[in-house]
Amino acid sequence: MTNPPPLARPIRELPDELISQIAAGEVIERPSSVLRELLDNALDAGASQIHVRLRAGGVRLISVEDNGSGIAPEQLSVALKRHATSKISNLQDLESVSTMGFRGEALAAIASVSDLSLTSRTAHQTHAMTLQARTGELIPAAREVGTTVEVQDLFFNTPARRKFLKTDATELAHCVDSVRRHALARPDVGFSIWHEGKNIAQWRAHSGPEAIRLRLADVLGESFVTEAVRVNHRAGPLRVHGFAGTPDAARARADHQFAYVNGRFVRDKVIGHGVRSAYDDVLHGQRQAVYLLFIDMDPARVDVNVHPTKIEVRFRDSREVHQAVRTAVDNALALPRLGQSAAPAPVDKAFTPETPVRTASWPQARLDWSLGHRVAELDVLWGQPRPFPDTGGQHPTGAQPLASSRAEPFAPLDSLAQPLPDRENQAKAAPTDWPLGRALAQLQGIYILAENHLGLIVVDMHAAHERVVYERLKGQWDGQGIECQALLIPAPFQASPQEVDCAESHPEVLHRLGLELSVLSPTSLAVRSVPNTLAQGDPVALARSVLEELQSHGATQVLARARNETLATMACHSAVRANRRLTLDEMNALLRQMEATERADQCNHGRPTWRQISVAELDALFMRGR
Repeated sequence: MTNPPPLARPIRELPDELISQIAAGEVIERPSSVLRELLDNALDAGASQIHVRLRAGGVRLISVEDNGSGIAPEQLSVALKRHATSKISNLQDLESVSTMGFRGEALAAIASVSDLSLTSRTAHQTHAMTLQARTGELIPAAREVGTTVEVQDLFFNTPARRKFLKTDATELAHCVDSVRRHALARPDVGFSIWHEGKNIAQWRAHSGPEAIRLRLADVLGESFVTEAVRVNHRAGPLRVHGFAGTPDAARARADHQFAYVNGRFVRDKVIGHGVRSAYDDVLHGQRQAVYLLFIDMDPARVDVNVHPTKIEVRFRDSREVHQAVRTAVDNALALPRLGQSAAPAPVDKAFTPETPVRTASWPQARLDWSLGHRVAELDVLWGQPRPFPDTGGQHPTGAQPLASSRAEPFAPLDSLAQPLPDRENQAKAAPTDWPLGRALAQLQGIYILAENHLGLIVVDMHAAHERVVYERLKGQWDGQGIECQALLIPAPFQASPQEVDCAESHPEVLHRLGLELSVLSPTSLAVRSVPNTLAQGDPVALARSVLEELQSHGATQVLARARNETLATMACHSAVRANRRLTLDEMNALLRQMEATERADQCNHGRPTWRQISVAELDALFMRGR
């Protein structure tokens, strides 16, 4: 005899307090989550000064005091109800949210897991009123116009959640980070943070065109500003502006990456990938770029109602946003920073900070010749190296000089340089005439030493020339596809339906990339050819990565990245090598090329190409003036 099935539990409505606690679990993760919601409300109320007081990292107390418009006494109790808000009233408002808060559930969720009190005063009141959330008691209080929200004993009635909190120091760090994010977006608002009665951070309000730069220096340090370039790009109704750190400012962690959409801090994969792709040419390895970017767009074109914490968004046209971010950062990084510390280089009259200069083109015949030869033979472009003195015609390393039997040797650098003054005029020129100064000597066959008005310039010869050649090749790219190499044995692999569809939809793009894929079945593909430069790699991994890029970012971006990788390899093999002796004319030619070349501050591998050593630093080395 079988046992009867157990009786099903009856369906019943949950009590309001439990509903609020469940909702709080989605919105309130830790003290910094509470602080974020309260700061959003303070900014929406028009506050120009916000004071944050914490105890035990925010676990024992979170107090946010602002000088905003305040809340009328009869609305204090309504403010603590679930889904009560003044920000939206219909679906149309929800689809074009322009305020920081809009859900109307933050205060109710916080009140359900803490002891909350709300004190507020409007300009029409003679005194403030305080509402105790637990008891509903409304009592008179004293304060200026504005609102104070005090949250005590967070998670006191949900001990399981409280056990997941970290140490007070860790929670405090998260709280400070939350305030920092708001402060960076609103330089017109003053912020102060107090912990256990001690002031640990204070940022004054700034106004004017330099407000964001001043706030950035206050919050993240002056070094962030000095090692960053301004970003300002408009693509139709979408604007991207802010600061992008130079490759030298990159960090081991991604803790200095701030992106805002209509003033709201977000973590978005589209924006993040757009920024990373802009750094592809100048930042390699595991280093993380630093940036502060603001994206201004029509609120109707972005959905902020995606996640309870409001830190994620969904764009109506994500490809448009990705392209705008990438272009904005790429354009900002393209201008070499060497011109910021010295007078502009007299290379081209059309040069302005707003119109980046492209270096002079190679003679077309010479370019056609180079594209028709193997990478290893491009050294012919730079002619036969001059031997170092006292080495019997050999390099110090014993390497044989390069010689060309295919074509007449070209001068190693003059063929790429802008017209230069003759030796006599160069000697008379002041070091301030060019940002990278006047060449003085060559050190160990590796570095070029030059003098400008700030002091000494040290240039990595190979790295600098590699960037010059690379940018020149990119500018002369004629649209030819990448040479491919057929595999003796095709490499089959299991593929998703999306990958198969992508391979069938983009055969021309794959061919230009040097890849040939054939469909074996609805769930499998085979790699039949790969690019020559990647012939020793994993063909399946290469195919998967290209198909993923095609699905996510379209054919144009994938082609650009493949082009850059191929030309970077060519440039590396073509650039002048260490222990190559250069004349002063050739050194000056390279310096002038760098001044007119985009991204000349880093080589293709992300290494710096030059360093400035000021006279003050040299004086310090020799204790002058002490």
